[in-house]
Amino acid sequence: MSIATAMEPTPPSGDGWRTELRATLRLSWPLAAANLLQMLTYAIDVIFIARLGEDQLAASALAIALFGLVLWALSGLTGAVAPVAAAELGERAPALRPVRRTVRMALWLALFSGVAGIGLCLLLGPLMQVTGQEPQIIAMAIEYNSLLVLSLVPMLFCNVLRSFVSTLDRPIFATAITAGGIFVNALANYAFIFGNLGAPELGLQGAAVATILTTLTTLGAYVVAIRVDPKLHRYRVFGRWWSPDWARFMHIVRVGTPIALTITAEAGIFGAAAFLMGNIGASELAAHTVALQIAALAFQVPFGVGQAATIRVGYFYGARDPEGVKRAGWTAIIVGTGFMALTALAMVVIPKPLIAIYVDPWDPKNAVLVGFALQYIVIAAAFQLFDGMQAVAAGALRGLQDTRIPMWIAAFAYWIPGIGTALVLGFYTPLAGIGVWIGLATGLTVAAALLGWRWHRREALGLTRHPLNA
Repeated sequence: MSIATAMEPTPPSGDGWRTELRATLRLSWPLAAANLLQMLTYAIDVIFIARLGEDQLAASALAIALFGLVLWALSGLTGAVAPVAAAELGERAPALRPVRRTVRMALWLALFSGVAGIGLCLLLGPLMQVTGQEPQIIAMAIEYNSLLVLSLVPMLFCNVLRSFVSTLDRPIFATAITAGGIFVNALANYAFIFGNLGAPELGLQGAAVATILTTLTTLGAYVVAIRVDPKLHRYRVFGRWWSPDWARFMHIVRVGTPIALTITAEAGIFGAAAFLMGNIGASELAAHTVALQIAALAFQVPFGVGQAATIRVGYFYGARDPEGVKRAGWTAIIVGTGFMALTALAMVVIPKPLIAIYVDPWDPKNAVLVGFALQYIVIAAAFQLFDGMQAVAAGALRGLQDTRIPMWIAAFAYWIPGIGTALVLGFYTPLAGIGVWIGLATGLTVAAALLGWRWHRREALGLTRHPLNA
């Protein structure tokens, strides 16, 4: 069976760029939509928790800061199932047994890494004490975190199954299931935080209960979707779940570990930027948060395109089709960068309506915040193209299972020219907050240039040569 059967309608070669564009868009938009919906899920948590008070909101923010970083990194680790399974499909679709074993080992990895991640998250208390947080905030954050961590392993299971259904050309399931989770999350928050609908009133801990229920519901929805859909069910990914394949397990770890470290490096630069802005001033930090949220909202689309690039490139990599690899990667880069050109234009032309998503830019009490945010958004518009390019280029390279060197590229770009520029311009020139944002733009630009160069030189560097052909 050919790759055309596994990923209709694009054949391994000879069908042109137009067909590849259709296939990329068909795979990208549900993933991008799911990413945006996931952000909405987190926003709903904030909306409900904010009604409890500033202390509760601060406590949840501290817990989420650590939990979110661990979750994001481990999602990159377990998400390596996508390029590995895609290559197996490209090599010998439908590849029932290889894909089944790959997904099974990815679920094992989700369990093992999730348990370790829980251990890291439980260090929140000592971390807050070292950083000098207020005692009542520490107490509330620990109570909230002690329940929240129970959702980590199911979340990683969901990540593996989302990657599986997307690789098998069913990304719409990810969109629909994430959308359904929004309603479950809102209802559970309403019930357990405030004691409505016959539920106990748990306050901040109720938000953690809502997260657990939403995650379990989402996991159940993925299981049902996989069992009901004939194409997915034939892989029987839950069969013989106890049977190990350690060689495949270690292969996923080798591909996924650099991805997790790359994510940590990228998340770290934005976390560090927040601390830098906090040292400059409270208004600057608030404006930075708003501007960064707008940039993050726009980023979800090229992030989805990058996920699609990983799958599309992975198919052709497994099929040993360098022309297909070329088309898939460049098409995704053009789509992702093109979208970010539109968002950059919007940031320049209509910045205040964008700010209005988060705060009222016409309220006089927000004048200082909005003034800084408008300055930062202009810089964000300037690096939108590079942010989109680096995200999609990294995704395309992951499709070639090339993750180690991109990890070093990211670590260098973000932390040497990126944070280095932010420190110098932010604290040793009058630019202050603008200097920090120029540093962020510098890091993203360097990352985009180096990752783009590596993608352009993929054949000369031997990245398109399948290991079995080496």
